[in-house]
Amino acid sequence: MEAVLERLFVVPGINRPVGLDSILGLVPVVGDIVTASMGAWLVWEARNLGMSKFQLARMAGNVGIDAVLGAVPIVGDLFDFAFRSNSRNLRIIKRYLDKHHPGTIMVEGEAVAIDR
Repeated sequence: MEAVLERLFVVPGINRPVGLDSILGLVPVVGDIVTASMGAWLVWEARNLGMSKFQLARMAGNVGIDAVLGAVPIVGDLFDFAFRSNSRNLRIIKRYLDKHHPGTIMVEGEAVAIDR
């Protein structure tokens, strides 16, 4: 989900990855609601993993900041391009999994089991 929202393709010339968050953010109101809902799904899945309320609040804050500031015309579109709330949330999830489930590690986006 993070890859679709943040890194769907690379913009030629500036070599900057963009995803649906930046593209749908150009559509007033509806685009921001759709991308905020998709970002909220990551928070929901983090809740299902048993992450702490503090971590969930940080993740919800990232999605909220992205949704509120992304809704501002023109400035919000630039903000969506720069502030990658879903990438931040994925980093929070990865840190949690690395700490609480050390039997698996992340190797280029895929979980790998380690026999100990």
